[in-house]
This record gives sequence, C-alpha cells and structure tokens, in this order.
Amino acid sequence: MLYLTVNLCCMKTTDIHQTEIFYTDPVDLYKCIMDARIHSSFTGGEAKIKDKEGEEFSTFDGYAHGKNVLLERGKKIVQTWRANEEGWPDDHFSEVCFVFTEIPEGTRMDFYQTGIPNEHADDIAEGWKDYYWKPLAQYLDR
Repeated sequence: MLYLTVNLCCMKTTDIHQTEIFYTDPVDLYKCIMDARIHSSFTGGEAKIKDKEGEEFSTFDGYAHGKNVLLERGKKIVQTWRANEEGWPDDHFSEVCFVFTEIPEGTRMDFYQTGIPNEHADDIAEGWKDYYWKPLAQYLDR
C-alpha cells in the first residue's frame, strides 16, 4: 500500500492506493458502486447514490458523503468524499478515484484516495478493505 503525506492548509493529509481483483466485468463492478440498491446490499448500510455527475451521495447510513465529480461507466469514478469522524474538519473533503481495467480474470480496480486527515488514514484504509472490498467480493461470488 502506498502512503503519501502532504500538508494541506496546515493540515497534514495522507493519500492511499489499493488494488483489488474482482471476478466480474468492469461495467458490473461500476454498477455495484453506483447503484444505491446494490451498494446498500453488499455494504449492509443505506446508500443514497445516483449514477449522475454533480449529484451528492451518502453511504453507510450517512457515515460518508460527497459528490460525483466524474463518471465514466465501466472505467472510472471520481468523487469528493468525507467521513463523519471526530476530528475530520467539517469543510474538508478528500477525493476518491476508482479506476477499472478489464483483465482475463475479470476487473482490476485501482482505488486512490487523496487528502485523508493523517489521524484517520490507517482506519480509513482498513475500512475500505473490511467494509467494501471483502463484502463486494462476497456479493459478486454468489
């Protein structure tokens, strides 16, 4: 896992990069993240999300929220993203980027998150693995 630390307006932040392989095609993987019903189903928390640029979203019963910045069906998702965590400044949003690449086994997903407040970086990085990638793989494996 790659960790980069930057100083953003006197707040130190960390960037993460994670790579996962999913045994489905890129369009289906994109749909799992951008379809509220599917997203809620694999995470176990309510998601309010629409597959439309500029739309606001929330996931995990409002734990995380942000806005869709760039959507390329089956290729890329870019969103502003903020966790409702103590110590995470109310006006600070990180950016998440999902990049989908078709491979013989299915889809390679490269996930990037930039601008995570340092004190939350380790928990956020583990949270993606525990609450997104593992349950998503199980959902797709049915």
